[in-house]
Formats: sequence, C-alpha cells, structure tokens
Amino acid sequence: MADARIVVVDYHKGNLSSVERSLRDVGARVEVSDDPSAIRAADAVVVPGVGAFEDAMDYLRESGEDEAILQATERGVPFLGICLGLHVLFERGDERSDGRPGQSVAGLGVLPGSVTRLEPGRLKVPHVGWDQLHLTAHGRACPLYQGIPEGANVYFTHSYALADDVDDAMVTTRSHYTRSFASGVWANNVFGVQFHPEKSSATGLTILRNFVQRVVG
Repeated sequence: MADARIVVVDYHKGNLSSVERSLRDVGARVEVSDDPSAIRAADAVVVPGVGAFEDAMDYLRESGEDEAILQATERGVPFLGICLGLHVLFERGDERSDGRPGQSVAGLGVLPGSVTRLEPGRLKVPHVGWDQLHLTAHGRACPLYQGIPEGANVYFTHSYALADDVDDAMVTTRSHYTRSFASGVWANNVFGVQFHPEKSSATGLTILRNFVQRVVG
C-alpha cells in the first residue's frame, strides 16, 4: 500500500493528526499539506472535518486549495471527505463562521445538494457519540463498506448534516438522530462520510483500509 501517496488537506481548521495516524495504521503513505500543487498531484485526497462551513470555504478559496481539490477530483483520483470535508463537497451550506445557521454559503459544488442544521428537540444538538449506519443498496455495493455489517456503530460529532435535496442515488448510508440524514455518499471516485472513521475503532479502520485499497487498486 505504501506506493500511493494520499494527501490530507490542511485547511488550518483543526487537528489532523488522528486522521493521518489512522491512515498510516492501515498502511497508507500520507502527506499532510496545504500546498495546492501537492493536492493537485496526489494519488488520493482526504479532507478531514473540524470547524464551520463558512470558515473552511473561506480558507480553501483564499489558499487556492479549492481549485486543487476540484482538479484532483476531476482527474478521477479517489477522494474522501470526512464530516465537514463531506459538507464542503456540496453546493451550499448554512453554517456561518459563528456556528449559527444563516444565509447559505457556496461550497465546492462537486455534488448537488445542501447542508442544513440538525434542529434540537427531544434530542440535543450537537449530535455527539456513537450511532448506527444503515446501508442502502448503493452502500452495500460501495467499496468503502466491504466487511461492514448493517447497523454498525460509528462515532459522530456534528450539528449540521446533508439535507433532503441530496440525490438518493448517491447515498450509501443513513443515520437517525433529530432527523434521518445521509451519513455517507459515493459518486464515482468521490466518497464522503458524516461520521469520523478515525475515531470509530475497528469499524472505522476497516473503512479507511477499504479506501486505501481502492487507492492502490
């Protein structure tokens, strides 16, 4: 697995070490970088998820990382977005810099749809802790979930999630909290997960291992 170089995108909004460490644990050759040229030339790209949608998009645009990510995905290299890294793949998100919902901010637009807040009710927001993945038919065919059973528990920490305007045909998993939401998507070379595989014990490592195998395969 060490021949392929996976770039973890550093957009200066959180600790990337757990993602980097987990990818190394499953045999990947990993580089953490904020250099657009490194992202553009990578064999695979991972965008981890910490912070607010607006802040992330501001930095991606100012740094030129947005164009590099788009060029990498258009080139067909495997891409994995985790939590906020999933959100920015879509056309728009409601999360402003202060963490509150507001006028939508444009995302990368790799995938159609939007990201909206989980509204609190009987359950508190943010959604933090272990919860289940329910595989769709598309998910059962997805390389990321080979060896992952229906109802597997993974770790979440988020206040925003994909909205109902996301195409069902790309949804790999659904999860339920204050509402049902797509917790995973797959479209060609692009994968995204709402949960944190790097914090999801053996299940998360299996998902990351499957991604790395996809990269080298």
